[in-house]
Amino acid sequence: MVSIKSGRFNWLDNESIAAWTFLAPALLFLGTFLIYPIAYLCYLSFTTGSFTQSGMRFIGLKNYWSLLTNPDFWQVVQNTIYFTTVTVIPSLVIPLGLAVLLNRSFAWRGVLRTAYFIPSITSLVAVGLGWRWLFQTEGPVNHLLRAVGLNPIAWLSSTVWAMPVLILLSIWKQLGFNMVVFLAGLQAIPLNRYEAAELDGADAWQQFWYITLPGLRPTLVFATVTTAIFTLRSFEPVYVITGGGPLNSTNLLVYYIYDQAFAQFDFGYAAAAATLLMALALGLVYLQLRVWGEDA
Repeated sequence: MVSIKSGRFNWLDNESIAAWTFLAPALLFLGTFLIYPIAYLCYLSFTTGSFTQSGMRFIGLKNYWSLLTNPDFWQVVQNTIYFTTVTVIPSLVIPLGLAVLLNRSFAWRGVLRTAYFIPSITSLVAVGLGWRWLFQTEGPVNHLLRAVGLNPIAWLSSTVWAMPVLILLSIWKQLGFNMVVFLAGLQAIPLNRYEAAELDGADAWQQFWYITLPGLRPTLVFATVTTAIFTLRSFEPVYVITGGGPLNSTNLLVYYIYDQAFAQFDFGYAAAAATLLMALALGLVYLQLRVWGEDA
């Protein structure tokens, strides 16, 4: 078979045909389950009515205008930003400290690694139910407070304390995964760097600051992006524990989208909110890669 290697038919040579043949299943999968749903979501955000073609009506930017002029939406955005910011930082700092400690050789190291990793593989729904039981008015947490002489707290019915409960759950859930990621990053740093630093008289903190952190830069970028995305798409804890309350104080964007679509049946409005959430996530990832990943 003679391959065509010149002109506008250059893409039809043997190597290109083989490459497109192997890529076709993956491209078909991505097109069906990623590109088409995103395109349909964007189209749906410009419509109103039901999912059926006959029940849908094009209304332009009205859904976005309603969204941006709705005070409830801006409260949800504020809740989401607060939840994401307060969750991401401890979800990186605590696992990094644990990874540094558990990267050393000592007894029970494997047991501790397993124990810290278990939360990341547990069901969020099951964990949410257990968390709700722990923090209910007559739950174990309030019993413990009474035992030490403190007044019980209405955790899940308080606009002040309900969000910290969700934040604590999210941090606990991310801890094991990020710890494993940081452990992998630590083991990729050459040991001779630490040996040379010790010979130069560097203490443990100087080794961490000048060797460990720069060596973990690509790992930090990955962990920051994945943790931020995990936090932005939080749904199960809100659904199981608080239902967005009290007084909308724990309502996050993904739960808000679900509520508008499947409780209020305003699919176009929900699609507009989902499109903005997607844009927010992409913008956040781009910003983090620009700020953190230039030298990664």
